Amino acid sequence: MLAIAFPVDLRRCQALGLAGTAFLALGGETAGALPTRALLSPASGRGALGLVCVYFGVVLLIAAWALLGQVVRGPEPPTPRALLVVLLVWAAPLLLAPPLFSRDVYSYLAQGAMVDAHMDVYAHGPARLGGPLADEVAPVWRHTATPYGPVFLAVASALSALTEGRIPEGLIGMRMVALLGVALMAVALPRLARHHGGDPAVALWLGALNPLVLLHLVAGAHNDAIMLGLLGVGLVAARGRRHALGVVLVTLAALVKAPAALGLLAVVVMRSRTGWVRTTVTTLAVAAGTTAGVTALTGTGYGWIAALRTPVSPHNWSPTTLLGRATTNLLRGLGSDLAPFALPAWRAAGLVVTLAVVLFIWLRLRPGPVHALGLSLAAVAVLGPAIRPWYALWGLFLIAAAARNTSAQHRLVAATGVLALAVLPSGNPADTEQLALAVCGGVLAVVVLWQAHQAALAPALERTA
Repeated sequence: MLAIAFPVDLRRCQALGLAGTAFLALGGETAGALPTRALLSPASGRGALGLVCVYFGVVLLIAAWALLGQVVRGPEPPTPRALLVVLLVWAAPLLLAPPLFSRDVYSYLAQGAMVDAHMDVYAHGPARLGGPLADEVAPVWRHTATPYGPVFLAVASALSALTEGRIPEGLIGMRMVALLGVALMAVALPRLARHHGGDPAVALWLGALNPLVLLHLVAGAHNDAIMLGLLGVGLVAARGRRHALGVVLVTLAALVKAPAALGLLAVVVMRSRTGWVRTTVTTLAVAAGTTAGVTALTGTGYGWIAALRTPVSPHNWSPTTLLGRATTNLLRGLGSDLAPFALPAWRAAGLVVTLAVVLFIWLRLRPGPVHALGLSLAAVAVLGPAIRPWYALWGLFLIAAAARNTSAQHRLVAATGVLALAVLPSGNPADTEQLALAVCGGVLAVVVLWQAHQAALAPALERTA
């Protein structure tokens, strides 16, 4: 209905999305993942108003993005450069907003301070650091070792030294790092789309202007941004004549977060015309050399390999974890001694299924290396032991560049709309009252959009009367 009634063009979409992110930033001032000294009770008037404001903004942003999709796929689509301007405009209000939808950025700052203080982040959690910064880390992660690789820890450590541990400056710095990652994503997407016969504008719309990018990579400052940015430009380089550079960049992405290591498989497939054996050996040699060099330079050691077994949050809602909890409760109710083994068994089964799905994608479906990598990363995100809404971007980013049929694009849009509404701006679990406030904010936005729809439709009705 919005498509029929609204006079949709790039300028109106840009203005609507800007209104959405502005409300997001405004609501985040009282309902976001604020420093503990500034936290408000969700039941307080300002906290409740902020929560309503955030979800009002989220729905406006989703609507703007969906309408922009119609413009992008219309008869006169905007250029990739024009879409990059829209991305900058939408992101602008979020740059100085407090963290939203997660407190992970405080963990990043604490881990950087630990590395800067020569503490072993692969053996100890932020509680070992102590002080105000450790107090900002979510309680569930204070005693948990980091699962991140040496590249990200080096960035976090350098930022800690630059800001001298000051939280406001550290938050801004970490958001700048995330913005760099988003910029690299935006650079890579049109090039990857052209390589695969896709539309660069559609790829940018789906993969860079996506609300999940703005909500979680920009507003949440997640390190997935720099992982995906490095992965994207690495694939672009490998697709061209810079195989070694591409391998280095993809390896650096994996040394931020491990799932990006699957990108090396895509690099091998891309370059297989020069010979499988030679390409594989060269790729592994460059990747191993890059890993050894980076690890030596950062001095963090190889503890990140063992830290990949870092326990996931007890509030995690991945399918395998949910099944594990349900099985545990059932076995406990039956008085079985097998109850403690249910959760590990389901997570192991998830890893086996993930491997089977990845092999099926690469050996049977063979949709092309970038598309196959996107589908594989999506499988890792869904079937792994932990899942968060921003994990969906692992696969969505690359699928956006490679998927050419509209049905796949529609599925990505639907998934984005659902996941964009899945987490509270504080990053904490929701209770009934907070859910009600969030629904109120979303419904209010729908009412406003409906009134705009009616106002746009009225002149046409008068002309036909």
